[in-house]
Amino acid sequence: MAQCRLTDPLGLRDRAMLETFYSTGMRRSELAHLKTLDLDYERGTLMVRQGKGRKDRMIPIGERALGWIRRYVEEVRPGLVREPDDGTLFLTNLFEPFTPNRLTQLVRELIDAADIGKRGSCHLFRHTCATLMLEGGADIRFIQQLLGHAELSTTEIYTQVSIQKLKAVHTATHPARLEQPAKQPKSKKAAGEDAQDDSKSP
Repeated sequence: MAQCRLTDPLGLRDRAMLETFYSTGMRRSELAHLKTLDLDYERGTLMVRQGKGRKDRMIPIGERALGWIRRYVEEVRPGLVREPDDGTLFLTNLFEPFTPNRLTQLVRELIDAADIGKRGSCHLFRHTCATLMLEGGADIRFIQQLLGHAELSTTEIYTQVSIQKLKAVHTATHPARLEQPAKQPKSKKAAGEDAQDDSKSP
């Protein structure tokens, strides 16, 4: 997100889009089709229309993301609109809606520029949103509704990732992580009994 140049109107737009991805975990096609009227600033929600499976869903969006969207709508979007205005929220420098592939290219370039040690594009924000919310205690069925998954099994992959992260944190931080049970030396009697048992083995 820090790669977005806020002195550039398009950089401010890009920051608003990344914040939306991060806050909602929505798909790139869903963000591309957002309309200005789909946002409810007072309730902190937005309507995803015709998502995967052609289903609508209402989802929450955080105050920080809404703040960036509001700033974009007030300061940048008026300069990108050409009449007739169909209400598409995020517009390109060519005054038209984004295509999914253009969104992928833009986000991938920003992630590469950030040099965070991993590659990705729009889905990386969806993945991060779901994983961090699960690690923060969100119920998996809420994550299912947020992401618009028809089947809970699709959402469960994020649970697996979350458990792996938890295991890594546990291994790195638990005070007993390096302690191993001490081995007790065998008495001569016990050692002799073991030898006799071994001799009887087939």
